[in-house]
Amino acid sequence: MSSRVELSEDEQQQLQRYVRQGTTNGHGRTRAQVLLKLMEDWSVAHVCEAFDVCRATVYNTLARYRQGGIALVMQDRVQARRRQALNGEEEALLVAITCSPVPAGHDHWTLRMLRNQLVELGVVERISPSTIHALLKKTNSNPGSISRGASRP
Repeated sequence: MSSRVELSEDEQQQLQRYVRQGTTNGHGRTRAQVLLKLMEDWSVAHVCEAFDVCRATVYNTLARYRQGGIALVMQDRVQARRRQALNGEEEALLVAITCSPVPAGHDHWTLRMLRNQLVELGVVERISPSTIHALLKKTNSNPGSISRGASRP
């Protein structure tokens, strides 16, 4: 695959605007600079060195340009959604366990105790305490708070 790019005058101006005005994020600016230098017939190795990017970045930028033009190059791809640790029902169960009485010999639920309870119930095979912390933080519950809802008592 040839790394030479033929850009129209309009495309060149648009890319130069991206680089000068900072109208895009850092990745977009780098992709714009890569295309401009490939148009000037820079080698892939020279582009990689100049912008501290790997060869794959240069070739991916080139492929995106050839596939959809400047618009596709400057548009960040949406990452595929990562697998959620717990679905809605499982999160509800976690909250229910957290609100349930604490096992004998303990004065409060710990993240590790919650993790062990979820594994014991067969909800998950494994889950990290930090994930449980993040899920509980998302619920914005504070059992020690005087306020129990949106309205004042």
